[in-house]
Amino acid sequence: MPFKTLTVLAAAIAASSAFAQTKLPEPDYTLAFNVGVNTDYRFRGITQTRFDPSVFGGIDFAHKSGFYLGTWASNIQWIKDSGGNNSNAEIDIYGGYKGAVSGVAYDLGVLGYLYPSHRGYSPNPETTELYGALTYGPVTAKYSQALSNAFGFADSHNSAYLDVSATFDLGRGWSVVPHVGHQRIAGSPGGVSNSQFSYTDYALTLNYDFANGLVASVAGIGTNARKAAYAVGPFASSSVGRYTGSDTLVLGLKYNF
Repeated sequence: MPFKTLTVLAAAIAASSAFAQTKLPEPDYTLAFNVGVNTDYRFRGITQTRFDPSVFGGIDFAHKSGFYLGTWASNIQWIKDSGGNNSNAEIDIYGGYKGAVSGVAYDLGVLGYLYPSHRGYSPNPETTELYGALTYGPVTAKYSQALSNAFGFADSHNSAYLDVSATFDLGRGWSVVPHVGHQRIAGSPGGVSNSQFSYTDYALTLNYDFANGLVASVAGIGTNARKAAYAVGPFASSSVGRYTGSDTLVLGLKYNF
């Protein structure tokens, strides 16, 4: 092979190697979407769909600085069951800032739970919470505090939820997530304490990631909520309604793109 040809070929290979090693610039922001179905929508252990399936979806915007915004929506049933008028949807809007210090990740934000067409349900069930979370290794602890009445409970400002969870990678696409949380409902409307509505919930979730955006899950979920306080039916009584905090198994399928 002529020397000139070798020289040109060597230069081309060197240029190709340099190009391959050049990193693409980090995008200023990312936009992610998700849709999915569950056999039951459980929020802090309590069914939101009266044990029926839910369909949900969300959009998340994240800036490289750490700021983020998002929205998420699902069908629900609990407001209508409790006397509200035709409110069969929940829309969440949230935003905050994420970062890390010395190997500890943090997340600070605000979240609004909106229930369109909730007329007839009093007090207003729409809720705003401030939250903060810390993650170290596989473990995350999160604290949320209500700035408004909490989910329709009268005089319940400053209600709070504390939860601790962990994500353990089992390999080959499998992971397991144990969780425990405590919901405290504050306030004493008319001199009657809302503490009867406070409870602890727990869950154990097994996930399988198909590595194409699709994730399947099965979760065992339960609470120690008082049956008389958390029932749906013609009257708010465990004798005529179904206990919304009962132990259950929830199957889910979610697609991230």
